[in-house]
Parts: sequence; C-alpha cells; structure tokens
Amino acid sequence: MRLMRLARTPKAPEIPLATIAKVKGAQRLVGLDARAQALGLTRGMGLASARAMHPDLLVAQADLRAEREIFAAVLAWCRRFTPLIAADGEDGLMLDISGVAHLFGGEAALCAQIEQRLAAQGFGARVGIGPNPFAASAIARFSQKQILPPEVVEARLPKIFGHFPLAALGLGSQVCEAMAQAGLRRVEDVFLRPRAPIAARFGPDVLARLDQLLGLAKSPILPQFSAPDFSVERRFADGLTQESVILANIHILARDLGALLERHGMGARKLGLTLFRVDGVVREVQVGTGRPLREAAAMARLFSERLAGLREDGFETGYGFDVLRLDAQLVEPAADLQTSALPHTQAFSPQKDVFQRDHVTDLVDRLGARLGTQRITRLQMQDSHIPELAVTNMPAAPFQAGQNRLKPSAASPLPERPLHLLKLPEPIETIAKVPDGPPMRFRWRRALHEVVAIEGPERIAPEWWKLAPKMLTRDYFRAEDAAGQRFWLFREGILQVEHPRPAWFIHGLFA
Repeated sequence: MRLMRLARTPKAPEIPLATIAKVKGAQRLVGLDARAQALGLTRGMGLASARAMHPDLLVAQADLRAEREIFAAVLAWCRRFTPLIAADGEDGLMLDISGVAHLFGGEAALCAQIEQRLAAQGFGARVGIGPNPFAASAIARFSQKQILPPEVVEARLPKIFGHFPLAALGLGSQVCEAMAQAGLRRVEDVFLRPRAPIAARFGPDVLARLDQLLGLAKSPILPQFSAPDFSVERRFADGLTQESVILANIHILARDLGALLERHGMGARKLGLTLFRVDGVVREVQVGTGRPLREAAAMARLFSERLAGLREDGFETGYGFDVLRLDAQLVEPAADLQTSALPHTQAFSPQKDVFQRDHVTDLVDRLGARLGTQRITRLQMQDSHIPELAVTNMPAAPFQAGQNRLKPSAASPLPERPLHLLKLPEPIETIAKVPDGPPMRFRWRRALHEVVAIEGPERIAPEWWKLAPKMLTRDYFRAEDAAGQRFWLFREGILQVEHPRPAWFIHGLFA
C-alpha cells in the first residue's frame, strides 16, 4: 500500500507493481496493485512464477511495519464516516453505515466520496455495500456493482452471489485449491450440493462462511474504536487553518454537547476531540475532568489549554481541518445546579462548598490538560500513624470532593501536628536530667536552643504488621525554646529495651 501510493505519480510508468516478502523461505507476493491483479497475479504467489508470467512486473521489498502504520492511519481516517469501523483482512476496511448514509447524500454518494477522497491521497479503493459484512466484502472485491439493491431479500442472495469465486467466502488459499480440485470453484457449486459431504471433507468452516454470506447466520463486526456515549461534529467545505477559528468551533461543539448531556442528566468525565485534516491526517486530543462536566466554557477551556501544549510540540494545521468531532467518552450522572433568582449572584448547589470544590477541580483539569495529568499531584492522607507515612502524593486528576479523605472523629481527636514536617527527621544533640527524660536544651543545625516548656510524650510504636524496614519505638514531644519557637522532637528507641542509648531527632516545626 505504501509503495503503491508513492509510485502512482503523473510521471510513473504504467506497469504493474507488487511488493514481496520472504514467506517460509521463499520470496512471495504480498501486495498487488490493480494492474497486477488484472493480470491474474494473486497474493502468496511465488516471485519466480510471477516473473515467468509477466517479466515486466515491477517489484519492491515490502516494509510490513510501514504498511501496518499506513493501514492504521487509513482506518482512523475512515472514522469521519462512522465510528463503527473494523479491519477486513490485511487490505480491507469494514464500515457500519446503518443510519448514516443519508448524511452524505445516500449510499451511492457515500461510495463515490470515499473512493474520491482516498484517490486524492494516493490510494486505490473499491467500495461495496451489502446487507451484511460478508456480503459487502464480497461485493467490494468480486463484483462490478457497488451497491446491492435494498429490495433484495435473502431468498435472492444465492442467485446473486452464486457466480462469485470461492474466495468470496474468505477461505484460505489451500482450502480453495483443494475445493477446486474437487470441481468446486464458485459459490453456487457449494450451495447446490449436499452440506454433509462438504463439511466432512473440507470442514464446517466452509458452510459457516456460506451461511454468513447469504445472511443465514449473523456476522457481526468487531469495531476497532468504541462508540462514544454522546458525540457532536461539524463539517466544513474548506479546511480550518486559523487556531482562533478552530477554538471558536470547538466552543460551539462544546455548547451542543453540553445541551445533549443536560438533556440526559449526565456529565462528561472524559472528552475526546478528533480533528480530520484535509490531506488525511487525523489528530486526536483527549482530556479528563475531575467532576461530571457539561458547561461549554469549561470544556472549551480544557481543549484550549491542551492545544496550546500541543502547539509547543509542533502541532500543525497543514491544509486545514474539514471535520471536527467532540465525543463524551466517559459520562456520569450529574446533578442539576440550582441558579439564583437574583441578578449578579452565583449559582449554588445543595452540597456544601460546591463552588470552592469546583474551582479547584477546574484548575486541576486545566493544569492537567496543559502539562499532563501525571504531573499534577495532591497530598492524600493514608491510614498510617507513622508521621512520614501518613501522607502520600496522588494524581490530582481523579480528585473529587470528599473522596478518600481521612477525618478525625469527635470521640478521639488526633493530637496536634506541626504545619511544617521535615522531609526526613534530622538528628539533634540533647542534654537531659535523666537518660529517658525530656531534653533541657538541644543543638540543631549548629544553633543551641534552651527549652522553656515541653509537652509529651506521645508514643508511636512501629507498624509490625507491615512488611517495612524495622523501626524503633518513638516518643514525641512538643517543645518551646526561649525565643518562642516550637519544635516537634522525638526520642527513638526505649532505653535498655530497644537501644542502650536512644537517639534524638527533630521532625517538624510548629507555626
């Protein structure tokens, strides 16, 4: 596909083109253009046989990785027609156009548009429309007609597909060759014969494929992309190149999506913006929200921040974007805000402090859209009575008000803690009346502090039930020096039980 796209320039020679790759130790054809196929060449044919049939055949080594990348790009580009799209083998795409053909002027106009747009990008394509995926694939590959008339019923399908080759059933080349040796070369040869002998000789898969082609069995497709819960889009005759115009249309899309979400009582937690460029390039931008969101200004602001970050990484509009699509990829129920009847007053919600929480959440969303959600963190309390383990860093994106917060109970309030906790406890030199008594003075960072008041101890034992490095018992004291500074000190180790001479540390500073 990649070489075929590059080779068809106005000055390129009009000769058949094929790509080759080593398969089971032999060079075989893995890609063919329309001219090579018209000469009777097929995939899997040996290079020597192909050269013997057509010495002027132009061949090139296949780059399977590059072919897969281009195939994935074309697959993503076809999402401009429908979100339900799947791969059909290595060189085909399956689009579910149920209920969308009228948006493009009908089935015939849709076929013409797909072929013309792909041809403009350098791809040759044949489009077929049928009542089921197998029928559509067979029509695109083996029929001169593109569209099966809508009035065709299942009873007429055997007659329509009867003259198709057995390859229309999607069977392997070895199975088709074996059936050809038995005199079975067309679909009608299988349909008109007893089913039991065919299944016994060639396997039940042949009859299963036949039933799927004739609509006697279901043949669902497996979409490569999940369909969003809610989606809105805008199409333009000319590509949009100016960022201000793109952002203005994103705001219009956000307004339409917000109205759709409000109608269903939902809010978006994950939004996706897909920009289809005129030359076939597809850019996707995703943002997450910390609360169910349906306000147009807030959604548009998130994408403005995200696009600003992409612009710094080389985001290009190229020839412009002719389709913009905004999806709500993850939604949650959202309560309606109660607005005030008085002018110039803020809307309010029955929940307490909803505005403060929403402002913080919106700020996190904007920073995450610009810098990346993993770079925005918050402090989260966790269930541990060891001071340095009681708080950890968590991603700020999934934050919700009241979520995973540890609150002290009224019956057993937590002891007073310092506002400034050192990253690691720092050792200090102390002087005390008795070895296990509180210090009278201590030296920290070369400065001597005279203790005038002290309160404690508060004993914190190690968490023996956790697989953590062994710790000693700590006795914490709140001390105040002659200058009025307050410190949080602790003695590590119980005298003559855990350590012959316990060590002293400073762990925090009070305001």
